[in-house]
Amino acid sequence: MIEARNIHKVYTAAGKALEVLKGVDLVIKKADLTALVGPSGAGKSTLLHILGGLDEPSKGNVRLFGHDLYRLSDTALSDLRNKRIGFVFQFYHLLAEFTVLENVYIPALISAGRVRAARRSDFHKRALELLDSVGLSARAGHFPSQLSGGEQQRVALARALINKPELLLCDEPTGNLDSATGEGIIALLQKIQRQSDMTVILVTHNKELAGIAHKIFYLKDGLLAN
Repeated sequence: MIEARNIHKVYTAAGKALEVLKGVDLVIKKADLTALVGPSGAGKSTLLHILGGLDEPSKGNVRLFGHDLYRLSDTALSDLRNKRIGFVFQFYHLLAEFTVLENVYIPALISAGRVRAARRSDFHKRALELLDSVGLSARAGHFPSQLSGGEQQRVALARALINKPELLLCDEPTGNLDSATGEGIIALLQKIQRQSDMTVILVTHNKELAGIAHKIFYLKDGLLAN
């Protein structure tokens, strides 16, 4: 499913180089739920972004869905991200001017381009079904500012699933939530993964969230620890 080889990432600022990843190798199997854990600054989020096509490595390569990810054209890489990968981040990134329902189905509209009204109706229906699955169908007409943090994260999760991705990447999905709300997100992620056989990769400091993973990779100082 995912094979990363010799991944390095160097950021340069004010003439100084910071090497965040120093030669990471990993393989993640299809339908596995994998956790990336480690201290702050270890390179977990950077590695997740590289695996998902959001940030190009300075050295090394990633094979995903049979493609050498960073040899794809910008258009092909963008298309792959939009249609086959879902992203959930710590800070939700919902669009304040759109309703909850609109936030969920907008990625489907972007992915499909110009579509007939009947197809838009299908997206609307699927978005409502996803909101129901995360317990928020009654909030479809509300705006993000009217929701709690936990509710916003559940909307973000529904949005990530709208295009039926094969891979779901979650970057600290409980990091901005209280423990009780975080437990609800953990249970929801576990249920979704179990029901869909989706491949899921989690970056987390949360031991309970990491505990649901089939496999845990521990990063320290830009390397995988044994």
